[in-house]
Amino acid sequence: MDYKSLIINKSALKRIFYIYIPLAAAIYFLLLGAAWLTDKPPSPPLALEQSFDGKLPIVYDENYNMGFFCLENLHHFDTAKYRKIHDALVAAQAVKPEQFIPAAIPDRKMLEIAQTPEYLDSLSSSVTLARIIEVNVLKFFPSHLSNNLILQPMLYQTGGSLLAARAALKSGWAINLGGGFHHAARDKGEGFCALADISLIVKYLRQEKLAQKIMIVDFDAHQGNGFGRDFTGDSDVFIVDAYNKDVYPKDSDAKRGIDVAVELDAFTGDTEYLQKLRKGLDRAFAEFTPDFIIYNAGTDILAGDPLGALDISPKGVAARDELVFGKALDAKIPVVMLLSGGYQKTNAQVISDSILNLKDKFKIF
Repeated sequence: MDYKSLIINKSALKRIFYIYIPLAAAIYFLLLGAAWLTDKPPSPPLALEQSFDGKLPIVYDENYNMGFFCLENLHHFDTAKYRKIHDALVAAQAVKPEQFIPAAIPDRKMLEIAQTPEYLDSLSSSVTLARIIEVNVLKFFPSHLSNNLILQPMLYQTGGSLLAARAALKSGWAINLGGGFHHAARDKGEGFCALADISLIVKYLRQEKLAQKIMIVDFDAHQGNGFGRDFTGDSDVFIVDAYNKDVYPKDSDAKRGIDVAVELDAFTGDTEYLQKLRKGLDRAFAEFTPDFIIYNAGTDILAGDPLGALDISPKGVAARDELVFGKALDAKIPVVMLLSGGYQKTNAQVISDSILNLKDKFKIF
């Protein structure tokens, strides 16, 4: 190729200066305008020591949901599943809208309990967020816009996880209709998880002397490598992790933090799945008596999930959640449930049906 002739080609230069550069500038300024349009009112302070009077221990906020002129459809994650679950529970007349606990954003001091200042600073970069949520086009967005679209919903969900933990201490159980960012560690985010809400719950409860011995039950389809790394060698954190061993993240270092590993083959079905979970939980409760349980209830275990690659039915999901809640409630140990992964449009209905099953089975609300 004759690069010299290309460089001095007047026609090519005209296209660059009169078409491509103005078009790129126009798109960028359009995105800057979109950032302004997506601004929302500031979050109220995160009030963790509230009474929760008149509320059920179910946390939800409209700010959990992500959306930007259908661009969210480029990602496999159903970014509106939180609203759909909320709406399904309301439609079933199980929860009144005013009975949900609204979430708020934790302040920087709270976030630094679990994650390093350097890592938290890096979240202001669109490049960092694009890597974490695996949407490469996001790296070209103004940081203000990517913050509004991606980071703010995760911040609200993280605050929701903390609120749900506090509510569980009062009621014996609680559910955050979001959160469960189990791939985020103290100094790193990945796999659609920017903020380490699970590690934050553990460290916050300890800091406030509300609980010391904590069991993490992670039944998402993927290994929980974030908190696995954070609590390796910590004898007061007991990790039960059931995951498809053939899919991401295959984190051998984080596996050292797992106390009971339930490794599943791809396309494991209901019967084998539930048998292995029951055996794993029995062993966990025989070896460790927690003050508090964090249950990461990912629904990417469902048949057809493009990332989980398991073969669990909606009834299997309900039976799994019932198994965990039954263990916790029978032992009178507070349990908080976080929703974690789940990548199909049908997941919201499966989750809401499972929550309604818990209501009917245990008469918890």
